[in-house]
Amino acid sequence: MSEMPRKAVSRTARLAALPLSFAGRATLGLGKRLGGRPAEEVAAELQAQTAEQLFATLGKLKGGAMKFGQAMSVFESALPEDVAGPYRAALTKLQDSAPAMPTRTVHSVLASDLGDDWAANFRSFSDEPSAAASIGQVHRAVWQDGRDVAVKIQYPGAGEALLSDLGQLARLARMLGPLIPGVDIKPLIAELRERVTEELDYRLEAESQQLHAQEFADDADIRVPRVVAQSGRVLVTEWLDGKPLSQVISDGTRTERDRAGQLLARFLFAGPARTGLLHADPHPGNFRLVKTGRAASSWQLGVLDFGTVDRLPGGLPRPIGTSLRLALAGDAGAVYELLKQEGFVRPTISLDPDAVLDYLVPIIEPTRAEQFTFSREWMRTQAARIADPRSPAYNLGKQLNLPPSYLLIHRVTLSTIGVLCQLGATVRLHDELLRWLPGFAEDEGAK
Repeated sequence: MSEMPRKAVSRTARLAALPLSFAGRATLGLGKRLGGRPAEEVAAELQAQTAEQLFATLGKLKGGAMKFGQAMSVFESALPEDVAGPYRAALTKLQDSAPAMPTRTVHSVLASDLGDDWAANFRSFSDEPSAAASIGQVHRAVWQDGRDVAVKIQYPGAGEALLSDLGQLARLARMLGPLIPGVDIKPLIAELRERVTEELDYRLEAESQQLHAQEFADDADIRVPRVVAQSGRVLVTEWLDGKPLSQVISDGTRTERDRAGQLLARFLFAGPARTGLLHADPHPGNFRLVKTGRAASSWQLGVLDFGTVDRLPGGLPRPIGTSLRLALAGDAGAVYELLKQEGFVRPTISLDPDAVLDYLVPIIEPTRAEQFTFSREWMRTQAARIADPRSPAYNLGKQLNLPPSYLLIHRVTLSTIGVLCQLGATVRLHDELLRWLPGFAEDEGAK
């Protein structure tokens, strides 16, 4: 694969081939079963083949197709194990890797945006990318002042490809459903599409990252690389070593998982409180566990990629913390009234407050305990309860509304919980909420 495919016809054909190939393999599988092979064996083979094609197609296309795959990868913990197993390895590859663009293209972008003498900015520059993601890839280099740096370079044609892919994926959402059972794909694609313009602007990303870097400069727990330079499609930041969260998920020790999970939860709530911005791309490829000493309490969470943020000048909305506190206290009436005020319950709909509270209580279980162990099993239980048409939670959930101002907050929270479940981390979430979430502490509620 030499370059990002930019022709809409070519990209559309590749995306459309996914569900068609899935259907073809299903037909072939039927033939194998008729030929005497066990159904379970054939099904496992089909799932594995489909997963591999999903990774190969989305990874090669990059753009919106790969971003869709990255977003899906954090939700695999909600899927039944027989479905999630084959997809886990394939989708998690998309969290921090993709086929690289050729060296000549890299040099062309650097010359265009940093000048023909771009190499003079560096003591050394590695043509081999260290990571590749949905709209750009990262190269390791040494800046002219001796600092190790990460050079993020946007793929030529990334904007056009991103919008084209997401539009096509939206049209194929119903056909793509069988590829990732149990996940509502269309709203996810719509929300991703709304964010593409901002993510393509590396100037905005540099501003968001530098704000975080300054705020957390002396923090004992969170580390954000400083911005060194930015021009056009090139962003240069300080290099950050550490163990990628994807590796912690795959082979981390219990201590590594718990520390990473605690700091990830802390950053989810502390970030908006301290910077007025919500880091809105919480897939494992954007985080590192930085071991600054032998004691786990000294380890830090390194945070990368601030291309997508939600601007929250006052931090996370106070009604989130207030409604959560009231729900934990069992005050169904007050919770219901607050949800109505915020638009979660439409004016034309009347619901039973106790039924609403019953719907919420299992979901907010991690916030009640002194500490809570997240797991794929817990996530699957919640997903099954809400997705089962026979469940009261399913019918009630269909009547609730998600106001536009809460869309990104909701997705980021769910994605972070998905990562915590992948980690299997034991987290003191209640402590983080008390410290950082407006309205959650009882003394705040009395103000």
